[in-house]
Parts: sequence; structure tokens; C-alpha cells
Amino acid sequence: MKIGFGCDPNAAELKNALISTVEELGHEVIDYGSEDPIYFNVAKDVAEAVVRKEVDRGIVICGTGIGISISANKVKGAYCALVTNVYQAQRAQLSNNANMMALGSQVTGIQLAQELVKEYLKHTFDPESRSKPKVDRISSYEVE
Repeated sequence: MKIGFGCDPNAAELKNALISTVEELGHEVIDYGSEDPIYFNVAKDVAEAVVRKEVDRGIVICGTGIGISISANKVKGAYCALVTNVYQAQRAQLSNNANMMALGSQVTGIQLAQELVKEYLKHTFDPESRSKPKVDRISSYEVE
């Protein structure tokens, strides 16, 4: 898979560690940067790349993960899940078909973040699952 990464300056260390982890797993990485203190800008860039299918999934990081996930979700077609534990990382894909995940560099340690990313990338959405009608409803709202 091709994974897009972006973060604000406070999260650059975590982003770089996660890029190494993702590359070690055999995925290609596109780094959208970490220089802009306005995290909305990089979240938008990564989300738009995901929606345009330039990357398969996106991973965005700020201090708490909250602001950057809200920002990414402003892009039509981007579905960004803020992930804080392994179960959420799994369900982001399995139940919600999230094409992006957000992390908080000030609330999630590097080792946990690496495990969360591994779990998120390990899973794919099952279009035959009981979650499909829920995911479809989210998508259909965007065109109403």
C-alpha cells in the first residue's frame, strides 16, 4: 500500500518513527510534511490525496490527534478515525472503513503508536459485514 503521512511540527518525531515502521512493513510512504503549525493545512493535503487515490490511506498526527482528525474529516470522502488503542485501530477498518487514522503525539507513546499503525494497516473493510449499511449511510449523507 501507499501511505500518506502528515503532522504539525510538534509531532514530527513520532511521524518519522512511524514512517520507518511503515516502510519496514513494505509499504510505500509519501510524506506531506511537518513544517506548518496550522495542522489543518497538512490534514487537508493528506486527506485530498487519499480521496484522489494518490495514496491508499493516510496517517495524520498532532498533539492530541483531535484537531487534525476533525480537519481531515472536513474533506469530502475522507474518513479519519482518531485511534488510541489496538481495538480502535482494528475497528477503524473492520467496522468503519476509515481511509485515514489520526494519532496524538503528546498522548500516545512511540511504541504504542507503532502497534496502532500496524494493526490499522493489517485490516481491510469487509463489504459483506454488518457494518456496511452504517458506512453506506455516512457516505450517502455527503451527497444529500
